[in-house]
Amino acid sequence: MTRADMTRAGTTPPDRGVDAERRIALVDLLDRVLAGGVIITGDIKLAIADVDLVQISLRALISSISTLFPPALSTSSDKHGDD
Repeated sequence: MTRADMTRAGTTPPDRGVDAERRIALVDLLDRVLAGGVIITGDIKLAIADVDLVQISLRALISSISTLFPPALSTSSDKHGDD
């Protein structure tokens, strides 16, 4: 059954463009996260009978290296004025 036949029959053909758009959107999202950075925090408690046995606090910073440490400005020897 062709795409035109499916449209005439009242069924919608599978749209392969949606999957491609999701991949592009995921790449764009990842690029924005790495460019700006994101902090993820969370707490986990293990308790039995209302007695806290273990408490873990989690913090993660996700960013690109170039965002955290921008390139240092280079100094050239001709700018020192040693003429």
